[in-house]
Order: sequence, then C-alpha cells, then structure tokens
Amino acid sequence: MSIQLTENAARRIRDQLNQRGHGLGLRVGVKKSGCSGFAYTLDYADTLGANDAVFEQHGATVVVAQDDLGVLDGMTLDFQKQGLNEAFKFMNPQAKAYCGCGESFTV
Repeated sequence: MSIQLTENAARRIRDQLNQRGHGLGLRVGVKKSGCSGFAYTLDYADTLGANDAVFEQHGATVVVAQDDLGVLDGMTLDFQKQGLNEAFKFMNPQAKAYCGCGESFTV
C-alpha cells in the first residue's frame, strides 16, 4: 500500500505546517458523500493513531487511516496552481468515475 507525493504537494504541506506552527503532517481520508459515493477529506495530523499508516516523501508526511487505504492505495497527491485557483489534486487509480461537479468519486 502506498501514497505518493509530488514535490509541489510536499512543499505545500510543509508551508502550511510552518504557518500553523505545529503538526505532524497532512491527514488524507475519504468519507461517503456526494452523488458518486466517496469524497476526499483533508485535515492536519497532530497525532498518530494505532491504525494510521504514515507516508513520507520530499520532507513531508501524509497520514492515512488503515480503513481508507483500500480506496486510496496507489494515489498520487499533487498541488496545482491555475490562475487564481490553487488546490490539492488527487490522482487515484482506484477511482473509476467522478460526479459532474468533481466533488465525489466511485471505486
């Protein structure tokens, strides 16, 4: 099981944690939501739970609950800026379809 980070995503995670002043990394997960079934969740990871998996690349850490790994396995997390918009982008090989608004996906 693995989660990959691009250098842009790692830089953004490090910058956000530095601005915040504390935290271990970024917690990535999924929740049942939307018209397609799942939506991604992002939060700061301040502690590690017994069932957390930790992925480190380019000096940044991503924490994922074991329960979410089946849906996120093989995903690459990127951070992209396009004009005035900037956001984390999820490139997930487990996702088979996305809803029209792009907020949820099916595995």
